[in-house]
Amino acid sequence: MDKGSHKGISPEPPPIEPPAHVHLMGICGTAMASLAGMFQRAGFRVTGSDQACYPPMSDFLEQLEIPVMEGYRGENVQPRPDLVIVGNVIRKINPEAVEVEQSRIPFTSFPRALIRYFAQDRTRIVVTGTHGKTTVSSMIAWILRHEGLDPGFMIGGVPLNMGNDARAGQGPHFVIEGDEYDTAYFDKRPKFLLYEPHVAVITSVEFDHGDIYENLDQIHAQFQLFAESIPEDGRLVFHGEDARAREVAACAACRTESYGLSAQCDWAADALRETSGRIEARIAHRGLFVARGSLPMMGRHNVLNAIASIAIVARLGVEPPRAMQALQSFRGVKRRQQALDGDGRILVIDDFAHHPTAVRLTCEAIRSRYPGRRLVAVFEPRTNTSRRSIFQRQYVDAFLAADLIALREPPNVEQIPEADRFSSERLAQDLKRCDRDAHAFADTDGVLEFLTKALHDGDVVLIMSNGSFDNLAVRLVEALKDAKA
Repeated sequence: MDKGSHKGISPEPPPIEPPAHVHLMGICGTAMASLAGMFQRAGFRVTGSDQACYPPMSDFLEQLEIPVMEGYRGENVQPRPDLVIVGNVIRKINPEAVEVEQSRIPFTSFPRALIRYFAQDRTRIVVTGTHGKTTVSSMIAWILRHEGLDPGFMIGGVPLNMGNDARAGQGPHFVIEGDEYDTAYFDKRPKFLLYEPHVAVITSVEFDHGDIYENLDQIHAQFQLFAESIPEDGRLVFHGEDARAREVAACAACRTESYGLSAQCDWAADALRETSGRIEARIAHRGLFVARGSLPMMGRHNVLNAIASIAIVARLGVEPPRAMQALQSFRGVKRRQQALDGDGRILVIDDFAHHPTAVRLTCEAIRSRYPGRRLVAVFEPRTNTSRRSIFQRQYVDAFLAADLIALREPPNVEQIPEADRFSSERLAQDLKRCDRDAHAFADTDGVLEFLTKALHDGDVVLIMSNGSFDNLAVRLVEALKDAKA
């Protein structure tokens, strides 16, 4: 893994106070736009630049009246800002980045800025893992807020209880979703290594981010460094049924606790019963019953997410029965099994799943929630990993719970060698050999046209992508309503 320039170290941000001028390069990324909003609400003057700005982030920034300059140019940092925050989409040869360095304007990375100005003197809860970290982060933040503790948070999705994905908060805790993607062109370490956690979660360790990691061992090494970064008086909660997570947790100097569905885990759930879109569960800590409740979600993986959040907040002083009570009013996360208004005949569910493990778990959860109804899985391979052939075979198993599968060919593959590209057509053929009705399409318009003709009353349509999928979910709902009218 390339360690980059500047010896892999993000410059320390200078001490600045409102109304200092902060400029964000790559401001239209979800996390960067959220950080921009936090700076503005704190009283700073905020500007930004990006190659292009599209909804929903363009609408978000416009509502905040934050000026966004389209295209990267040296003059974007004139007049001279007090601090530039450089997003990880920026490369060293970027003309604006060149001007920043040549003009000796103070600059830093997203993680450094988040910690320095919003989470410096607070108990930092960092949630990591290949799967589930957005939901676990959202659950923890909601429990703390439900208990009146007013946490700060920076999450890679929008918790429906909160209405936004980032908030400074005034309480003693700050919840951060920490991913293993690189920090900046001048610091190639994973972002989660810069968050300095006091309390942490590792949900899973699998291969992802095929554009920057060559194999699972490289990712494992980064998670090991993360575990080692937790201080001795801290706490690490990990998924005890994930072999890699167990190995990583063994490297931590702090106290560790496992969670899972097995009684061998420190925190475990049993007596699972799904009914009317909710899962009843009983939670035990080291064999002793501590809480029981009904969780408003689908899938065993969401039970695991709930156990992890309960284990973390217990460390922060929230008793498990109180945490379970809070989770019973948890509304989920936008685009995580989010049901959209349809025409009353066909249910459309929008989901962020993209890794084959997440796709499989999501399909199985929806199948379990709606037995007897035809499950139509729709998928866009859009991530840097899913657009490559790394998981070509694994995706076959991921879709076996579905009855009808519609696949879009991966977009923007020009920079990937042809031999290394994922093929939706090949996946469709492999699924047909498994007696699944699967179809591949060159673009989203083809998928939409197919669905409007193929769907029947009672179908459940599960749309999965880590991007907008050209707004397919909303377009399909509108098309179904028009057809009914």
